[in-house]
Amino acid sequence: MENERITPALQLLRSFSRVNKTMMRFVQKTAADNDLSVPQYTILVTIAPVKEMTQKEVGEKTFLPKSTLSQAVEGLVQAGYLERQPVEDNRREMLLSLSQQGETMLKGIHKQEGSIHQLTAGAVGTLSEEEFTGLLRAHEQIADFFDEKAKEEDAT
Repeated sequence: MENERITPALQLLRSFSRVNKTMMRFVQKTAADNDLSVPQYTILVTIAPVKEMTQKEVGEKTFLPKSTLSQAVEGLVQAGYLERQPVEDNRREMLLSLSQQGETMLKGIHKQEGSIHQLTAGAVGTLSEEEFTGLLRAHEQIADFFDEKAKEEDAT
């Protein structure tokens, strides 16, 4: 009954909020179970698909404040999970890459029972192929819409 009175936009926001809140609980647990902070874990999973990225790019993708980003990167370098070197053209910018130890650790996390990766795989397993494809398509459409609005806003 109540859902009939709230707008589709509010229903969608509540849905995203619920999924985000629940996922963040398991992101926090996964990070803690592996002696990482959430920012450190976020940095590792951001860099992993592309192997290397500047610290500035990581900041833009993760929205982590500069001080949090710097501290998290320093901890990851000290732990041996990340390698950091100056960018050739711009000595002030740092290029970050996963070390072999970092790659191995992330692969291990993906296999850990109860990790966000395993739980997400379980959730995906509850969906039919059509449902999963439709969900991804809908998320991409929504993200594209917001990206376009952000570009319009930046242009003004």
